[in-house]
Amino acid sequence: MAKKRKQQSTAEEQRQSRKEILLARKEAKQNRQIRLAVLGIIALLVVVFGIGIVNEVFVKPTQPVASVNGVEISLGDFQDRVRFQRAQLIIGIQDLEETVGGDIGLVQQFAGQQLNLLAPQESQINQMGQLVLQDMIDNELIRQEAERRGITVTDAEVDARIEENFNYYGGESPTPFPTPTQTVMPTPSITPIPTAVITDVVPTNTPAPTATTGPTSTPLPTATAVSSESFQDELTTTLDRFRSFGVEESTYREFIREQLYREKLTEVLADEQGFLTEDEHVSFYLISFETEQEANETLAVLEDEDFLTVWNTIRSRPNDPESQDTANASEVLWRRKDSIETSYGAEVANAAFELEIGENSGILVEEATTENDTTSYYLINVSGREVRPLSDSVIQQEKDQVMTDWLAGQTQANVETLDLWQNNVPSQPSLDTRFYVQPTEVPVQPTIPLPEVPQDGGGEQ
Repeated sequence: MAKKRKQQSTAEEQRQSRKEILLARKEAKQNRQIRLAVLGIIALLVVVFGIGIVNEVFVKPTQPVASVNGVEISLGDFQDRVRFQRAQLIIGIQDLEETVGGDIGLVQQFAGQQLNLLAPQESQINQMGQLVLQDMIDNELIRQEAERRGITVTDAEVDARIEENFNYYGGESPTPFPTPTQTVMPTPSITPIPTAVITDVVPTNTPAPTATTGPTSTPLPTATAVSSESFQDELTTTLDRFRSFGVEESTYREFIREQLYREKLTEVLADEQGFLTEDEHVSFYLISFETEQEANETLAVLEDEDFLTVWNTIRSRPNDPESQDTANASEVLWRRKDSIETSYGAEVANAAFELEIGENSGILVEEATTENDTTSYYLINVSGREVRPLSDSVIQQEKDQVMTDWLAGQTQANVETLDLWQNNVPSQPSLDTRFYVQPTEVPVQPTIPLPEVPQDGGGEQ
């Protein structure tokens, strides 16, 4: 009996053992499948992550954001230039802060546009990107045209411009400005302004004392030569500042190279147009009014009186804030036609170049162009007209306009801008937020009344 029970127990154990083995095998198979699935998911994630890294680091930066005559501007180059532009603005703002002694209010006053471009809002970040992209397109157009014309910029020229930017001229002082020569003034073409107008209001002028004779001119100080060591220190400091913002020296040098290409091509285009170095200028006396009635009344007076007499009477009139008279007399000296048109309108400009010297004009009207403007009425008398040399600043403005017009025509015909840049504009480097904090207003100090002082000596006798 006991033997039979033992045999049954052994058989039961064997059945349980086989069952456990089968379950163990099943669990092992399931675990193996789970591990394989997990490994597969991990492998897939690694592949996806790797593809993402390759795309972001190697593929995406090479994709174009614009095409200029078939030459592509890559996203990577675009992002490098945006970072450079941001760094350049930040360095300028930091230098300005140091110049004004850390006064953030003055920085905000003098660098408002730069601060606006560096603002962290998405709209401002995209505005910066758009400006940079257009500048890169312009630079590529300029470079292509320059190469077509055989214009080149060498590394030596880039080095020389960098040295010039740091006022380094091989250890020598910069070239001094030429000694100014005396300008021959034209002979007045009409009667000079009277020395005084006799009225009941304007008193006779008291003669001023004779001025003590002083030196004829004070010589300008000689510029201090920048040494090679000083130049290298300043350049290294500047490049280190750019590197701290993630900008490499190559980007800085490329920026200088593009400036030189633009300058050289601008000179060539201006020369081809027979660029003016002198132009006709005019001077005239002007009386302005805010009402047509005042202009008509003064015009009637001019039928019997000399223009200069009327002009000088208005000019000499004392300021009266309560007066309703809007007449104002001024003198416009040696202006070109486009400059006069910008300031006073086309009617005044045309009259100034058509009237005979000494001839009075009729009423000239400049209509209001906006709701805030008022219509102005003018009377003029031309005092001189002659061809005069253009200033260096005016000549440069005219040359820059030649380049602007040329670029506008090229951009319309040969440039394609792609949308990839819009979601990939760098927001770094960023400007410290302290520059956007409104300065604290200085509290108004309370006025402390002073004790009254007796007028009779302080008491009764």
